[in-house]
Amino acid sequence: MAAASRWRRGAPEWKVSSCCWSTVCLLEEETEEKLKQQRLRQLQHQQQLIRWRIFVDGAPQCVDVNSLFELGPNLLYTQKSPATNLYYLNGFTTRVESWKSFSELEMIFTYSAQQNGIARFVKAHWMEDWYFGYQCLNGSNPLMLRETRHLPPNLSVTSDMLRPFLPEGSSLEKELQKGNIYLLDYEVLDGVPANVINEKQTYLSAPLCLLHLNQQGQLLPIAIQLQQKPGPQNPVFLPSDSGYDWLLAKMWVHSADFQCHQLISHYLRTHMMAELYCVATLRQLPDAHPLHQLLLPHVKTSLKINFGARASLLASKGLFDQAVGSGLATLPLLLSRGSARISYRTLCVPEDLSDRGLDKLPQSFYAQDALRIWDTVHRFVTSWVELYYHGDDAVQRDPELHGWLTDINAHGFSNGFPQRFHTRAEVAKFVTALIYSCSALHAAVNFSQLDFAFWVPNCPVAMLRPPPQVKGAVTEDDIMSFLPDMNTTCRVLMALNGLSQPAIDFVPLCHYKEAIFREDAHRRLLEEVQAQLRDISDAIAERNSQLELPYPYLSPERIENSVAI
Repeated sequence: MAAASRWRRGAPEWKVSSCCWSTVCLLEEETEEKLKQQRLRQLQHQQQLIRWRIFVDGAPQCVDVNSLFELGPNLLYTQKSPATNLYYLNGFTTRVESWKSFSELEMIFTYSAQQNGIARFVKAHWMEDWYFGYQCLNGSNPLMLRETRHLPPNLSVTSDMLRPFLPEGSSLEKELQKGNIYLLDYEVLDGVPANVINEKQTYLSAPLCLLHLNQQGQLLPIAIQLQQKPGPQNPVFLPSDSGYDWLLAKMWVHSADFQCHQLISHYLRTHMMAELYCVATLRQLPDAHPLHQLLLPHVKTSLKINFGARASLLASKGLFDQAVGSGLATLPLLLSRGSARISYRTLCVPEDLSDRGLDKLPQSFYAQDALRIWDTVHRFVTSWVELYYHGDDAVQRDPELHGWLTDINAHGFSNGFPQRFHTRAEVAKFVTALIYSCSALHAAVNFSQLDFAFWVPNCPVAMLRPPPQVKGAVTEDDIMSFLPDMNTTCRVLMALNGLSQPAIDFVPLCHYKEAIFREDAHRRLLEEVQAQLRDISDAIAERNSQLELPYPYLSPERIENSVAI
């Protein structure tokens, strides 16, 4: 028996009345005309009540509500877990002075992060080049790095310049041809105005960074240019430069990465995507549709979470406004630029990892785990789709399915996204990409962020001095003067701590509380996928037991079923 949620507007909230369909099925399989009409009326009613709103031009749209209570009780159940004790940082939130030494940073680290094994490892190794490369693969933002066979024309490097950092007898051209050169390109930040924090101007850069995959399997940075436009005041920093020059260049890359991670890899790629899918599902798929039943547990938490983010973190005098280098004023520009750079292939894990050359790297634990999660979820979704669509022709005849896809495309993206489904395989792939973005990807980019940001120089949220225009002028004191003020640092760390805690009612990936999943056919599918996910968890645990620095974020028991925080 499938319960149908009928939304009606009641001041000041949407209320739910329940009616029942005899079964979950496609529209063409409804046996009674009155049930077909009931599905149609439900969608018409919900489309009147659940409307789209433009949050940022050029980015996915959001739900049009002015109050959380308008969402109704069905979409308001998520609660946060108690945050770990970071009360020590409260004492710094009113101090606008700069950090004077690494020993001061070590003091807050000792009191706040000493029990965090990954954070301790980051603090111990953040200056080392091999760790810089590791973090590009397995840090909180594994979405930026890509293999390149051609140098960007605006990167002022030559083969002679880089020869000392390549294998003896090789050359830059040969390493490019072998697929051993990787690129970080933060061009999305080019020309973006930086924030003013504590009445101090901060600074952004748009770096390009080349990395080389050496014969030991390490990914090492070999060249960093801090701005996109080449010129005499935009030098290329090299590992052979003075230690502080090279260290500061890497810190600029990490600061740029933080900006892209927070707004694009995290908020846009998971939160905004989940809300896009949720609104389209509520508007276009009636409760009796099998994809409504499968998808809603993965997306329904996003409405409350995102509304709260827009009202606090992304609001005037919120965290981005008062503590982050890119600031609130640049949010529309970065979200629209980030949206323009998203294609359907970037959301499909096998294609994305292959396109970026990460699927071949044994030290890319994110890539390994992401592929295993994708494959397992894809098999589950394929079985679900085939349970209801008995052939490709049934896909083509489903008007509700295509209304859903049309709504997503009209209010989301267009770059390579399917305009119509022709086969069951196409539906399964699209739904898998949706579920992955709302669960595993969110786990990878959200629950990792505090671990890599706790040691402040490894992840500067803002920079208080402009990028260097010459080499050889940086000292340790200069390094400290680039870092954000005490209150800025501690406000961000406290926020990241809250965001890194799972919900009290945490539901692991592919676990469902809804009654439909207790029916025989669905229960068998769940038993299969949950067993496969347990095997993945066991394999990850075995691998991590042999690593000095484990990668735990995509272990299935740690992946929330939805964007719930």
